[in-house]
Amino acid sequence: LLVVDGRQSGSRGVDLIGLAQILLDLGAEDAMNLDGGGSSSFVVNGQLLNHPAGGTSEREIVSAISVICRSES
Repeated sequence: LLVVDGRQSGSRGVDLIGLAQILLDLGAEDAMNLDGGGSSSFVVNGQLLNHPAGGTSEREIVSAISVICRSES
């Protein structure tokens, strides 16, 4: 999973061509682009790890990708 912060202090953002090159450089074989902008968030264990553009308030979203680890029973 890759999230790129948008254009703001400390981040230049990236266009789709630049993003494709980053993913190729990282060895990706398949990729999917979702919504960009301030709704792009990377959260692990309830903690926001990136700096979404456009402020600090959370935005409503209509799609998400979740990775959930469950302990074996």
